[in-house]
Order: sequence, then structure tokens, then C-alpha cells
Amino acid sequence: MKRILTFVFLVALTASGAQAKVYKLTSPDGRTSVEVDVQRQITWSVNHGGLRVLAPSVVSMTVAGKEVGYQAKVRDDIRRKVDRTVAAPFWRQAFLEERYNELELVLADGWSLTFRAYDGEGVAYRFSATEVKAGDCVTAERAEFNFDRDYTTYVPYTSGTTNPYGTSFESKYTVAPLSQFKEGTIAFSPLLVCLEGSLRVAITDADIESYPGMFLKKGEGFGLKGDFAPVPEAVHETPTRGQVFVDTYSGTLAVIKENASKKAPRHFPWRALAIAGSETNLPVNNLVYLLASPNRIGDISWIRPGKVAWDWWNNWNITGVDFKAGINTQTYKYYIDFASRNGIEYVVLDEGWSAPLDILKINPDIDLRELARYAAERNVDLVLWAVCYVLDKDLEKACQTYAKMGIKGFKVDFMDRDDQEVTEMLYRIASTAARHHLFVDYHGMYKPAGMNRTLPNVLNFEGVWGLEQMKWAREDMVEYDVTFPFIRMLSGPVDYTQGATRNAQQKDYVPSNSNPMSQGTRARQVAEYIIFDSPFVMLCDNPTAYMKEQETTDFITALPTVWDETRILQGEIGKYLVTARRSGERWYVGGMTNWDARDLSLDLSNLIKGTHVATYFSDGVNAHRNGTDYKLEELEIQSRKPFLVHMAPGGGFVLIIE
Repeated sequence: MKRILTFVFLVALTASGAQAKVYKLTSPDGRTSVEVDVQRQITWSVNHGGLRVLAPSVVSMTVAGKEVGYQAKVRDDIRRKVDRTVAAPFWRQAFLEERYNELELVLADGWSLTFRAYDGEGVAYRFSATEVKAGDCVTAERAEFNFDRDYTTYVPYTSGTTNPYGTSFESKYTVAPLSQFKEGTIAFSPLLVCLEGSLRVAITDADIESYPGMFLKKGEGFGLKGDFAPVPEAVHETPTRGQVFVDTYSGTLAVIKENASKKAPRHFPWRALAIAGSETNLPVNNLVYLLASPNRIGDISWIRPGKVAWDWWNNWNITGVDFKAGINTQTYKYYIDFASRNGIEYVVLDEGWSAPLDILKINPDIDLRELARYAAERNVDLVLWAVCYVLDKDLEKACQTYAKMGIKGFKVDFMDRDDQEVTEMLYRIASTAARHHLFVDYHGMYKPAGMNRTLPNVLNFEGVWGLEQMKWAREDMVEYDVTFPFIRMLSGPVDYTQGATRNAQQKDYVPSNSNPMSQGTRARQVAEYIIFDSPFVMLCDNPTAYMKEQETTDFITALPTVWDETRILQGEIGKYLVTARRSGERWYVGGMTNWDARDLSLDLSNLIKGTHVATYFSDGVNAHRNGTDYKLEELEIQSRKPFLVHMAPGGGFVLIIE
């Protein structure tokens, strides 16, 4: 067992009266520095490795009619140094080294403003308060992010038209200079800014609880500023599915709720800059996870990550059976049998297993109790899909009923918002589920913000333009696949839903709702199980297809979904990515490229020493013509020799080193 050593040094320094105007904070390694200037407004600026990351930017919050941060008086400054090892269950590696210096400015009227500068991760700040009362309203927040040059950005604009805050958080990236950020629009975070040389910064937020998530809009000059969905004033529910849409908003961002502990400060979300000296550091940046509140549910031994056979993407399109395939007991027994034979831990029952507006009313074609019994006999567990608002109406009873039946979790869908009401609802759902030993997969979801650290039974999040798009979309997914791991994935795992067995090159791809395919090669689909963070990961295709491709199925089902260690070996945003992950004594290396064929030389000497046997799943010789062509072989590799890789257009590979 690895020992976890924690060294936390507390040093309380009283500012030399209220005269001190500039406060400096440096990361333990000295590479990152923050300067906080307390003038009429509080501003902060950031440097890294001698380069300017953030120009002076205003921070403030308006609560109960008072703008905290305007004409502020600093009563004390408290400095802390933290150096510890953090257990990170179900994260991209089992343990994280957390090293940061912290500066807390104690302001008047019970407020404080805390800044952190981390080694290797980035910087962040947040407001905290002890004097706010239940019912006080947050009516405004200034969170500026100013830059001194017109840097290139990767911007995910919201998909909402009449309501920009109503979005599925699945948009692709617009690559453009800061000056061309579209007026009158907003983008969700993380948003990537490409600074000088190889320096990169992703703007995001963390530890969002009972508060709206942060969007970004155009600021002054080369700047961006935070924008936040207000508390809804009027909503309507769709009669067919129970989704809730906002008609009008109030003038309030958040209403302060009763604090469980009267003595504890009320913390607001972190505003964070994930800083990377090169693009390959972005997919393994841990800032969001480290900023999140620690585990609140205690024992997590009952939580079992793994793979899940999924029905919706393949449209229940099984063949060669003597019953009518669809949402019925016989079809799900077929899925359960498939999962059992292939060591797949779960089967999900997606939309249709229950009444649209009543999660406690089961479709009469489904004998759920019998399915739960049948699955348990075969060492398979069941997961139930639910619209979040429908589940929330009968939350306690639904969790109690289905947990008692043997169900292990919920796939919760169609949030499509991140205002205060929704962020509160998702913590409520996950907390209630945890009490009944149920895990949660949040689909239709904004990006992770550390909830999976606070509530580890939340295993996965969508918030990504995933493979479901191939049922209807014609846009380029291949380039997106080698873009979002550098941006969206630094916030946390993705419910991308990979695993297609119909694989097409660019000229052959067509969307198909009932018999969908993927863009790119078979080896690329397999590589996504290594490259994408997903502790609870789908096999999206239908069991009939997988049984016809048993060699591929065996390879996928043998892959882990949680890891001891993750490293990025090579990569360039929008072009290609090579990721190495360790599980026990075995290394798994996965790579994929955009539509350009690519030859790579991989140095494996930092992973292994000497000669090893490896299994290699790669693009076939004719994968450039037919995306299903692949080659699976066993070979011998040596640490002192570069490993040469060829990827077809839209291709990929996986190398497993024993």
C-alpha cells in the first residue's frame, strides 16, 4: 500500500495595516507567480516562466447590494504552503502530487479572497464569506481574463439560439484570435488560449455547487469576461419527455442557501487558469480535480467502474434472433447474455424502459425485476436511463426502489443548463444516489468541475461532441477527437460512447440513425478506450455486430477503465495524440491522428527497460481505403529502439506492453 504523506504549513502573516496594496504569490517551484493589486478595484495578473499569462484583470462579486472587491480593505493576509499526496480514485491516475502556495486576503465584513499557485497545474482564486445570510442574493460577478496580445483561441460557443444559456455543451471549437470573439455570443468553458511559444492556458471554473457555471464573453481589448446564467424566473416542461426549459430569467445569479455549518465559511466556485508549458501537458492537467472539495460520501468500496453494453446508439438493431428486437425483456436478456459472455460489467436500459414522465412506472414490455435477477445470475449489473427532472421529482423513492431491486446506477440526461437550480439538483441526485449505493453517469451535462472528487459515485460526464453525433451529423469528428482531449478533458472524464464496428474513411461516411458508423478506422475506435478518460465507458455498437467481430471485442473488453498512471508521449492539438497509461505492471499506449496519415517514432525508454512482449492493434495495410481493416499481432519490442508507428488517415493504434 502506498503511504500518503501530507505536509501542510500554515503561516499567518498580518498585513502591515491596510496600507499594503500589492500582494505577491509564487508557486513552490517558483515558475508561476500571481500579483494581486488592491486599488479601487482588486485586480490580479499572472506570469509563468518569465512570460505574461494574464494581464491585470478585475475580480469582484455583488452580494446583498454590496460589491465585494470594490474599495476593499485588507485586514490580514494569510499564507499557506501545501505539499501532499492526494488519492484520486477513478481519476486518470491513482495518486496526485499536490503542491501549491496560497494567499488569503481577509477583507472587511466577513469576506476573504483566496489565491493559489500550483506547481505544474496553474492558478486559481475564489471568494469566501462568513457573514452572508440565507436569502442574500448574488446579483453580479466580475471575472475578467485580460491578455496583452491578440492570441489564438479555441472557443466552444453555446448552441442556444433564443436562450444562449440553454445548451447541450457539445459544440465544436472555433479557432480564431481573441479579437474575433463573436460579439453578443457566449462560450462555455474550458476555453483555450495559445500564448507565446508553446505556452497554453485554459480558462475554466471548479467546485461549482449551488452556483451557476461560468460562460465567457467578449471583454475589453484582448479580453474575456465571465458570464453566468441567472436563476430562472419561469420555466416550462415538455409533455413528451419531461425536459425543463427556461422561458425567462430573474436578475439574480444565485440565492444564498442555509449553510449546514454556521461556523464554516461559505465558499464560492474557483476561477481557474490551467497553465501548460506545452500542449502535451494539457490532457493530464489536474487543476480542476485538485481544486474540488474532497470526498463527502466516505466509503467508496461499493463503486465499481467498468464497461457497459449500450442499446440506444445501435437502435436495438440486433439480428439473427427469433423475437422482435426492441425495448422488451427478450432483447435485454440478449444484451445481458452478450455482456456476461464477454466480461462486460453492465448493461444500460436507455430511453423507453419507463414512462416518459414517471420513472416509477415501468414499460409493460419490460419485466425489470426479472431482468435484474437474470443479470445478477450472470454477474452483470443494470443501469437505468432517466431525464434528470423526472428522476428528481421522485428521487428518494426511485433510488430506494431500484437499489432494492439490484440496480446499480442511473444514466441521467438532458440537463442542458448549468444555472444554480441545475447545479443544486445534480449534487442532490448524486448525494441521494450515494446513500443507496448507486452511481451516476451524467449525460446531457456541462463539463465536469470536480464533482467526481467530491462525490466519487459520479463516474462520468458528457459535455462532449461524442459518437452519438454520427447518427445524424456530417461534420468532421476526426479532427475534433484530437482537439477536445487538450481542452475539455482537462476538466474530467468524458461520456463519449465509443466502440463502433462499422468504420468509414472520409469519402464513405454517411450518417445513419438506425445503423450508424464511425468516421476513421477500427484501430482508432479501439485507441479511444486508451486516450479518453472514461472510468464508466460504453460499447456503443450492438451485440450482433460485436459477436461477428469477436477478435476486436475481446481486445476492447480486456482493457482497463481506471489507471495507476497516465502520460502523454506526443501530440499536437487538432493533429494527433499519443497517450500511455499504466495499470499494474502493464503499459497501454494509444494513439490517433486526424485525416492525415502519420508516421511516428516512439521513445518507450521512459516506460520500460530491456526487451518485452507486446500486443499491437494497428491500422491494416488497406485501412486508408476501408476503415474496418486492422491488424492484430504479437511482437517483441526493445526499450533502446524507437517503436515505429504508421497511422492511416483517421487512424489509430494500441500497443499493450506486458
